Amino acid sequence: MTPIQAQSLPPILAGQDVIAQGKTGSGKTAAFGLGLLSKLDTTLFEVQSLVLCPTRELADQVAKEIRRLARTTRNVKVSTITGGKPFRVQAESLQHGAHIVVGTPGRVEDHLRKGTLTLDNVTTLVLDEADRMLDMGFKDTLDIIIGQTPKTRQTLLFSATYPDEIRSIAKRVMIDPVMAKVESTHDSETIRQHFFHVPDDQDRTTALRLLLLKYRPDSAVVFCNTKRDTQEVADDLRQQGFSVLALHGDLEQRDRDQTLVRFANGSVTVLVATDVAARGLDIDSLDAVINYHIARDAEVHLHRIGRTGRAGSTGTAYSLISDKESYKVALLQDYLQQTIVAESLPPMDLLKESPNKPGMATVLIDAGKKQKIRPGDILGALTGTNGIAGAKVGKINIFDMRSYVAVQIDALKPAIKKLSQGKLKGRSFRARVIRGQP
Repeated sequence: MTPIQAQSLPPILAGQDVIAQGKTGSGKTAAFGLGLLSKLDTTLFEVQSLVLCPTRELADQVAKEIRRLARTTRNVKVSTITGGKPFRVQAESLQHGAHIVVGTPGRVEDHLRKGTLTLDNVTTLVLDEADRMLDMGFKDTLDIIIGQTPKTRQTLLFSATYPDEIRSIAKRVMIDPVMAKVESTHDSETIRQHFFHVPDDQDRTTALRLLLLKYRPDSAVVFCNTKRDTQEVADDLRQQGFSVLALHGDLEQRDRDQTLVRFANGSVTVLVATDVAARGLDIDSLDAVINYHIARDAEVHLHRIGRTGRAGSTGTAYSLISDKESYKVALLQDYLQQTIVAESLPPMDLLKESPNKPGMATVLIDAGKKQKIRPGDILGALTGTNGIAGAKVGKINIFDMRSYVAVQIDALKPAIKKLSQGKLKGRSFRARVIRGQP
């Protein structure tokens, strides 16, 4: 078990209220997931557990992890209730009975108000990334939702930080909570941090290219402070030949899903993102995090670099700093309790080199859960008679009406041919390679 699991899981299983404080990637989802599954009555088709998350991406990730943990338990139904998805489809799913609901506060409140969701039988309430939900202005919405759950429920509050607002909520909605706290800083053995001085903002993109060309990470997230910077940096890198996508709040939900799938499956090398991706980004092993600008808040910096070096693995973080950001650097030094010394940027000669190219490509299939497609169906179609080797097939992601499969570049043509000419569930579906920015 990870430290947060070792501290929080025993009192969770004992039925106590728990406040767990730990960094991103510490394994907290498994802790509360195992806790709520342990007391689930699958014969009762009512919502028994509610997990609230600040973003759609995190809600999807949490639901996926709970389903994975529930594989050995029969007939567990998990419903994801978030914005950006059709309300009617969610309402129909709830009507058929759900044991566990994972959702964002705004959409959960909508369902409560319209009567498509009731929480009368909830035994476990989880507030995941509670500090982030408060930062996003969900305090009143949380009060409304919590007010519709039984007072006898178990409440589990997970938060990376523990500000006064969290203390206030805990005091109001929890009963004698047990505190489980894991050190939230990253030591130098877990994440190696490097800082590079840039003369001014005009030099940042060049500096970013130099870092990517010198260290050549197979997967890197570049964090920007604004949506505009995010798109402009991604566009510039693409023009310079990098395999890159942008992730920010202006993207439609389908495009956000597709972007995350392509980055996670190794079809794209660089993801340029706002802090919406700092939590809930489901990447197993991220080679590097690059801060294009220093985060406005020291704790946000910590969450950013926490995307690499997750759950005990090692990682590397690079940050670009200018003289204008000296006050942020000073605050960060105090927070990290270490002196920040800027290193020299790599030599300009590197700009002549070619960027990393991904070894995988993503194939989109126009069929998904609604057509009863499973990962095994896609894998079988690709590797059947005269098919490609199974080792050349990467991650498979299935959504309601579409599926994505990563395939090694050298097997792409035969893979497309096999999917286009073959059948899935006895039917033919369109398959095509996804390229470029959504």
